[in-house]
Amino acid sequence: MTDRFPFARQIALLLAGVGVLTASSYVAVPMVPVPVTMQTLAVLLVGALAGPRLGLAMIVSWLALAAFGLPVLSGGKAGLLAFTGPTAGFLLAFPVAGYLAGVAARTIARGHVSRFASFLGLHGVILLAGWAWLSTLVGAEAAFLAGVAPFLVGAVIKSALAAAIIAAIPGRYRQRG
Repeated sequence: MTDRFPFARQIALLLAGVGVLTASSYVAVPMVPVPVTMQTLAVLLVGALAGPRLGLAMIVSWLALAAFGLPVLSGGKAGLLAFTGPTAGFLLAFPVAGYLAGVAARTIARGHVSRFASFLGLHGVILLAGWAWLSTLVGAEAAFLAGVAPFLVGAVIKSALAAAIIAAIPGRYRQRG
């Protein structure tokens, strides 16, 4: 995890992060084959606020719970099937994006514009991974139309929202670089 917090606090933060990620899964607009959720916002915030290692641990723990059958993903999805279906590429990109959000928050994302740009780029990473996987199932064009295009405006909005949330957090939990 990280040396920044004592062990008991790390566990509490890990559980809180998993809770936030799970809650973000249930704020959803059902679409086929990929629903609109608040997961990408939560993944980026968890990484940026908790830091690369603890954020990664939170995201991997959440995905592990899903893999073991707990209904923590959108629509209550769980089990290994969630990692082979249409949303698998997005799910597998979450740990990478969360880790990189933590790195960005500590290094390059020092101001509002750079935070927004970092989060937007990381949304791009998630969408690219989702598109690549979905392309293997339905073809590249159909994957773009169903798995990327509907999420572009949301990526901009959620990136701005994540940057604003971080800017609004006072004190030591605010990542300034």
